[in-house]
Amino acid sequence: MPAPRFTAEQVDAAVAALSDDPERFVHAQEIVTHAAPGLQRVLNEALHAGGWFGEAHEAQVTGAAAGEDPGERAIAIRTLIAEETRLSMLVGVAVGLELARALDATSHPRPEEDG
Repeated sequence: MPAPRFTAEQVDAAVAALSDDPERFVHAQEIVTHAAPGLQRVLNEALHAGGWFGEAHEAQVTGAAAGEDPGERAIAIRTLIAEETRLSMLVGVAVGLELARALDATSHPRPEEDG
């Protein structure tokens, strides 16, 4: 059975529901705190596999740090941090979706298919 697919409207409704009930995050925070070391490893592997921390990244870090004007250097570093934060968040959400699927599969095993 293929993994469920979601419409943009379903995703928008789910995001809205998350913002309406902060208590929903209590259990999620407990799970993430427990799984943090493993999740960090998965996130790092995904970022490296996607090429986000290769030579291009190093060039951006060097360029941001090398600016002569302290104000421009600070802006470049803040921009780089913001971009990396957004990227990590997006990859983290993708990892979270797959983690949810894996947890769902272990809590709701599918019947064995006959060959």
